[in-house]
Amino acid sequence: MLAATVRSMDHPSPDALAWAQRLVRLDTRSDQSNLALIECIADHLRGLGVDLRLTWDDERRKANLFATLGAGKPGGLVLSGHTDTVPWDGQDWREDPLSGAVRDGRLYGRGSADMKAFIGTVVASTRHFLEADPPFALHYAFSYDEEVGGFGVRHLLADLRDAGLAPALCIVGEPTDMTPAVAHKGVHRWRCHVHGKAAHSSLTPMAVNAVEAAARVAAAVAGLADELRASGPRQDGFDVPYTTAAVCRIEGGIADNIVPESARLHYEFRDLPGSDVDALQRRIVAAASALEPAMKAVTPQAGFRFESTASMPAFRAAADEPVLRLVQRLLGSERTTHVAFGTEAGMFQRQGMSTVVCGPGSINQAHQADEYVSLAQLARCEAMLRALASVTVTA
Repeated sequence: MLAATVRSMDHPSPDALAWAQRLVRLDTRSDQSNLALIECIADHLRGLGVDLRLTWDDERRKANLFATLGAGKPGGLVLSGHTDTVPWDGQDWREDPLSGAVRDGRLYGRGSADMKAFIGTVVASTRHFLEADPPFALHYAFSYDEEVGGFGVRHLLADLRDAGLAPALCIVGEPTDMTPAVAHKGVHRWRCHVHGKAAHSSLTPMAVNAVEAAARVAAAVAGLADELRASGPRQDGFDVPYTTAAVCRIEGGIADNIVPESARLHYEFRDLPGSDVDALQRRIVAAASALEPAMKAVTPQAGFRFESTASMPAFRAAADEPVLRLVQRLLGSERTTHVAFGTEAGMFQRQGMSTVVCGPGSINQAHQADEYVSLAQLARCEAMLRALASVTVTA
């Protein structure tokens, strides 16, 4: 049994705030490298004698960091966060997105809520963790490319499997206002490529209109969305209590008087935990396949190609989940919540870890102009981590 003493904190420590600011000031938008941030954290951890390992993307422009405090101890708890952020192009910021400015009890900057405040507070707590010497291992898992599909964490988890590392628990520090989130939907995105045949727009029978074919597939996605809304399974706790489908982009055509030869359709499903998202995708593929005979009658090269661009599994924690009970004790609260956004939690859960989502800040501020996290939330996160360091094993 795990027990811990919870002590409230009114303000984050200067070190925790400084680390959060330091990370916010590093540009880690998903189209940029995250190596400056990873190297900054790695240098600090190496200086404290912490074992760590890096896994890279194919171009070695980005890296995951996995660090272990207390190697060889039983069990093990992962503190997980993603290092990449979304862009800020076209947003009306009053603050510099990379300023890390503190004003009116808030830390401003891109990624402050999502989720550099959590990562910074974890890193700032390292010395405290080492001095407290809890009876179990602590692990840090900091990934790349979560915002564009959770690609980095797949390499990180594969590396852990290959290395025979199997932590028991995981806290994913996404912004939940420091209330444990026990469920979220999955996020699965596809791109449908349509190949047709171009012709002058006065000769449409001699062409295969790729945009019109894409529109018919879009109609199939919309029809499935209507069906899910009208009669699909429901789960309480979600803002939208059923699985959704949505067409998000259609691209194609080069001129008003040319039948378009190619088109692309982007769509997604956000599925309830336990849903069969592959069956939904098969419905869309079948609708496209039904269109192909008429298209190929004009040109055999016409048709559809589907490409998965992101797949983040849904997540649900059981009411008696060990890590949930631990976090509730650390926070001194039995409250839980559901969140609408996707996280890496489902991937850690599939790796066999008891997982929960809990971190500082609100998703209402994430991805927005003048993104911020309140210092009160930072302090609450730091208090949870301090309590975690004092966890003991009792009979």
